[in-house]
Parts: sequence; C-alpha cells; structure tokens
Amino acid sequence: MENRLKNKNTTNTDVWTAIQHLQKAITAGGVDPKLLALVHLRASQINSCSACVYASVAGGKKAGDTDERLHNVAAWREAPFYTDAERAALALAEAATRLQDDAPGVTDEIWEEVNAHFTEDQIGTINLEIALTNFFNRINRTIKEPASRTWG
Repeated sequence: MENRLKNKNTTNTDVWTAIQHLQKAITAGGVDPKLLALVHLRASQINSCSACVYASVAGGKKAGDTDERLHNVAAWREAPFYTDAERAALALAEAATRLQDDAPGVTDEIWEEVNAHFTEDQIGTINLEIALTNFFNRINRTIKEPASRTWG
C-alpha cells in the first residue's frame, strides 16, 4: 500500500500540539495502558486501519501485554483472557465505533457495565481513547497509511 499523502501536514504545529495534549490527557487519565491498547486495537480492527492495528499491538506489548491477549481481541467475547472490566471497555469501544446506519451505539446496558468497573474520570479517558483512535483510523484509511512504516 502506498501512502497517498507524502507530507502529513507536519508543518501545522497547532494540530500536532493539540493531538499531543489529547494523548497526554489519556496517558494521565488513570487507566491501565494495556487496557487502552486493547481499546485502540479493537476500534482499529473494526475500522480496518492497519497502521493503528500495528501501533496498538506494539503499544500493548510495550505496556506488558501478551501476544495471546493481543491476538484474541477480535474474539474477546469468546476468549477467556480478559477481565470483566476489560470486556466492558471493549464493548464500549465497539459500540462507540459502530455508529453507522441505525446501529444502536452505546446502549444503557453497555454504559451501566462500564460504570460498574470504572470511575467517571476513567470512563472519560477510555471514551477519549476511542474517539482519538477513530480520528486516526479515518485519517489513515483516507491517506492509505501503511502499517509499520511510520508507526512503531
């Protein structure tokens, strides 16, 4: 796959500064980096963003997660490797990512399950991670960002 955009507007420092601030807020949000990597991975799988799938696996490994857990995120409902809190976050990631054409989005049931495992601040952090992941997924899919060339 060839990237359509050679200069990813890196000269627009305001955009990159804003993104860095969002990433800092997520990092400081009190959520385990392994969980954030799982959420990032699941949303990126749904959106078929190879660059972000690659980055989230690398991030999960850096945070100390296992290949077994990272490779089974696509089937997290059937796989025995995740806690109830992780399952709640993954359900939130899926529902918040799949908002197209009458999809139910985040149901009250999903929201209640997330609230049972996380504080309001942590939920805000997880939600921000999901939103930023979807932001990057859409940019990367549009410009055909290849996995591993600029991520890692």
